[in-house]
Amino acid sequence: MTSDRPGSVSIKSLILVPAVISLAITLLRLIGELQNWSPALFSKAAGGGGAFIGISWLIPVFGFYFAWKLAKETPAPGGLGLIGWSLLVVALAVGITVFVARVLKLSQFVQFPIVIVTLLSGAWLVYRQWPLLGRTLLTYGLAARVPVAIVMLIAIYANWGTHYDVPPPNFPEMGPLAKWINIGLVPQMLIWIPTTIIGGFFGGGIALLAGGRSRQPVAA
Repeated sequence: MTSDRPGSVSIKSLILVPAVISLAITLLRLIGELQNWSPALFSKAAGGGGAFIGISWLIPVFGFYFAWKLAKETPAPGGLGLIGWSLLVVALAVGITVFVARVLKLSQFVQFPIVIVTLLSGAWLVYRQWPLLGRTLLTYGLAARVPVAIVMLIAIYANWGTHYDVPPPNFPEMGPLAKWINIGLVPQMLIWIPTTIIGGFFGGGIALLAGGRSRQPVAA
């Protein structure tokens, strides 16, 4: 693994602009749904419906940006290794999810913690390949996802009918706070943040390849 000496790199300053951009898109998405703008851009479906306006698409982009900046100031691993690890983790996560859902046919409430453990374990594996990038993505993930969790809390209590407060199919009836914990707080913190780390490492690997670091020796 790479030496993790931050040198002159400030993680807070590095993530500041990406965090502001993410917050702006989150608010734009909320306004678009409340104003009933194009569903293709501002879907109200549970989980977001793959709408174009959203911050999930930014994960590999900012992973690329962070790795590109960090590699100029600190030792970095090879890009192929980061891409390989991130793809391996994604493949394992998809495989485990399909296995527990279609082979074992476990209920959604049993699948959920298995998916969380799988993603957290996968994020830890890729994190170890370049801890400085991992910390940067973790910090950015918190800066991007905590506002989303807050928006979801308000949306659930206000019953806005946006994707921020619409539960998935077959979700049981429960109070607003319990609903927020289950569809807001836990997914944002324990699914989207590890996903940010994993996807960010993929973008980071591309950045290192673009910078000619496909075979750079790993520092002691």
